Amino acid sequence: MPQEDLIDLLTRIAQTPAPTFQEGARASLLSELWSAAGHRVSIDDAGNVMARLGPERGRALTLAAHLDTVFSAQTNVTVRRHGARLVGPGVGDNSASLAVVTAFLRGLDVSSLKRPLWVVANVGEEGLGDLKGAKHLLQAHAQHMAAFVAVDGYLGVAVTRAVGVRRYRVSFSGPGGHSWGDQAPSTLHALGLAITALYSLPLPLSPRTTMNVGLAAGGTSVNSIAGSSELLLDLRSLDASHLSSLDARARHAIEGAARQVGVSVSLTLAGDRPGGDLNSDQLLGLARGAAQGSGIDLRSAASSTDANAAVPHGLPAIALGVYRGGHAHREDEWVQLDSLDIGLGVLRRFVDAYQRSPLN
Repeated sequence: MPQEDLIDLLTRIAQTPAPTFQEGARASLLSELWSAAGHRVSIDDAGNVMARLGPERGRALTLAAHLDTVFSAQTNVTVRRHGARLVGPGVGDNSASLAVVTAFLRGLDVSSLKRPLWVVANVGEEGLGDLKGAKHLLQAHAQHMAAFVAVDGYLGVAVTRAVGVRRYRVSFSGPGGHSWGDQAPSTLHALGLAITALYSLPLPLSPRTTMNVGLAAGGTSVNSIAGSSELLLDLRSLDASHLSSLDARARHAIEGAARQVGVSVSLTLAGDRPGGDLNSDQLLGLARGAAQGSGIDLRSAASSTDANAAVPHGLPAIALGVYRGGHAHREDEWVQLDSLDIGLGVLRRFVDAYQRSPLN
């Protein structure tokens, strides 16, 4: 595909808003684009766009690129061209991957496939989406898959280890009242103590384990005692036992803060991404060979991607980047234009190598 056509394709995708849980417009666009490329396309109950290609018998290699972005429906998603870059909210993560996958489908000779190939544009990877689309897809079809590849991230990087993630919505509640006329406890007091206690928890340097309070809010006015407040908590680790330990210690700290102030608290699990080894050795070998065809030395990494959803199923998985860029999750995110064609070449060689490999 000519580079300008690929750039136009990326621009069209990136300028179609797709907040998590609101991916419908972009899903419709991808369905239209893939159908126009001559493929039979369906949309499943979760909202995933699917094209099942090649032989009907045998287990499939699945390529999945997520539809959603971290930006709200009110965000101006206009894409701007600055020299050798495209700049705009979500232009890289994951619009660039969707564009490369779509270009791959446009140039694919389906008759050459000797094994089944499933291509998916899935919902719910970002934020509180909790891998909704990938989890739904694998729950329904893992037994029909030979391997799962999340097309996500930067060119030259392959994710081979899944970082486990637990997320909680923590809600404090109390009677509230007037700041002068009442003596009720404040939920913001409890929230503040809880955040202080959370950031005081010791964390191991190895295996890497992290804790973050990403959002915190509460109260109604400057002269009101806060009757409700809330925070969102993100816990991560490369090791399942360390994650479970941190989970227990974080819950204890939060509940202790609520008791100390005299308010009630509830914790709701808002995300649970399984972590661990992705059984990716053979896939990594194929990916390295595909990258070397473009003079790229592929490095492995640990991260949280749709590939996490494959862990409970014991399915070989990997996340493979197909573009160069930066400032992900910022409104000035950018993509290097000439990297798109390189990423397309890597993806084509990877699929070709898989077709010839002993994986099944």
